[in-house]
Amino acid sequence: MSGPRSKSAKHQMTQLKAIVLDVDGVLTDGGVWWGPDGAEWKRFSFTDIMGVSRARKAGLQVALISGEDSPLVDRFAAKLGITEVEKNCKDKASALRAVAQRMRLRVSDLCFMGDDVNDLGAMKIAGLSAAPANAITAVLLQAAFVTINSGGNGAVRELVEAILEARGEYGLRMTQELSHQETAHEEAAGHVNENEDSPLRESIAVTSPVVLRRK
Repeated sequence: MSGPRSKSAKHQMTQLKAIVLDVDGVLTDGGVWWGPDGAEWKRFSFTDIMGVSRARKAGLQVALISGEDSPLVDRFAAKLGITEVEKNCKDKASALRAVAQRMRLRVSDLCFMGDDVNDLGAMKIAGLSAAPANAITAVLLQAAFVTINSGGNGAVRELVEAILEARGEYGLRMTQELSHQETAHEEAAGHVNENEDSPLRESIAVTSPVVLRRK
């Protein structure tokens, strides 16, 4: 079953102030490439990158907790401006508490998304526990929110959108964007109507997704 598993889980989404993510298996598909020279490669999805960006723009803090000590985690964090990073972590529950303390938040204010047995401790104490669709069974049973998408393939974006929707921000943002678009089209229409011979008249009528109406 995907999505929030109870009304309390959906309510908790409205109270969250931060999202903390495991890296391997959540932001990646859990795979790793090793080159002939020993270089390590990980694949991240731009869908998830956009999700992290949208979360931060909505005022949610974002942190990473990884059991690996990989420089690629630092590169990902630097790219997205994430300053809270715990690496080489063997006790993720303790790491989650440390992140909450540095953020000056309660652990109950945090959502934690994990996919494997070493994530269970953090999931049990987080305000909201989440998991990608391909997490191990024990994690799926623990999670209050399970995505349709798998790790590294939009699971983080799906979680973010669910949180924003629960907070009412998704609908508000869409309304604002549509309002701005309509205002822009009306202003463009007014400008063209004032200049009947304008060469823009035909192009606006053709390319605009909004039907222009004469006032």
